[in-house]
Amino acid sequence: MNIIFDNIIFSLQKTGGISVVWYELLKRVLHDPDMSTKFIDFQTENLFRKQLEIPTASTLKNTLSLFPHKIQRYINPKLPSAEQGIFHSSYYRTVNNKNIVNITTVHDFTYKYFQTGLSRIVNHQQIGNAIKNSQKIICVSNNTKSDLMHFYPDINNDKITVIYNGVNEEYHHLTQIESKQTNKLSPFQSGEFVLYIGDRSCAYKNFNVAARACRIAKSPLVIVGGGHLSLNEKLFLNRTLGTTNYYHVVGIDNIQLNILYNQAAFLLYPSLYEGFGIPVIEAQKAGCPVICSNKSSIPEVAGKGAIMLHDLTPESIAEILKQKSSHSIDVHTIINEGYANAKRFSWNYCFQQTKQIYTEF
Repeated sequence: MNIIFDNIIFSLQKTGGISVVWYELLKRVLHDPDMSTKFIDFQTENLFRKQLEIPTASTLKNTLSLFPHKIQRYINPKLPSAEQGIFHSSYYRTVNNKNIVNITTVHDFTYKYFQTGLSRIVNHQQIGNAIKNSQKIICVSNNTKSDLMHFYPDINNDKITVIYNGVNEEYHHLTQIESKQTNKLSPFQSGEFVLYIGDRSCAYKNFNVAARACRIAKSPLVIVGGGHLSLNEKLFLNRTLGTTNYYHVVGIDNIQLNILYNQAAFLLYPSLYEGFGIPVIEAQKAGCPVICSNKSSIPEVAGKGAIMLHDLTPESIAEILKQKSSHSIDVHTIINEGYANAKRFSWNYCFQQTKQIYTEF
């Protein structure tokens, strides 16, 4: 089967959930003898792209290379008329070629719920066009599929397939021997701190709520990713938590993140909207209890292995953090439910389901 993969997402993120999804797909694609693959590739600092070895001979000429990446993302690439097979883009681009089948993966609809102005209009047009011009649509959760059917009710349901994201096998519970051999990645003791992962700039992610909850509960906060802390963020954290009660970690790999999951008291994941929410199952697989909202896809993904809050306030979160210290909640049950839930998700299974879609054309 001939497939062209569009790696545009690697030029738009240094890291991030969609980059993880695309990396895990390509890692398996590159070792699958059934596939004849080509790639539209980019010069990038993306941490996941650096881990892939894509042969130069398999890359197509990028006819849009004179445009900045942030412009290229909104322009559909042009392929030679002789190209045929499947075109699968990492971020809502399609090709207009009668010999090409377009496949689009829909991750979420954050732009519909949380963007305004020009960015919302542009994203609506691009994503809408990708959905309408694709012969097959992959949604990463049933909640994302429901959003898709709500916003685009004319789309044929038969075109849509739900394929869950997976979880990397490097996430696991560390034995006592492994724990003793690991280096500390934060200044805090194991079991003392709360972990927050990802973007801080989007209001719906509720980072400020997480920080204020830690202040009330007197819990140190370890922040992973999301780019370097801005001056305003440092001022906010210094004012809210004090200069010695938070720590920011950037540029770590799965093994190091697994260590943090194992050492954290909780993963605090207060986002109000996610298309999937990969950190939830990473934490569960590593044996880290999760506090999260019961909004959007999060209950679907987290299952019974998390403490889900409807009233997501600093006070409600802090109450949970305090209860662990007083042993008022059964953390072991939550952890065991998390282990069981994480077994539902596999990148290998995600790949096999995606490959099955390719074989339909």
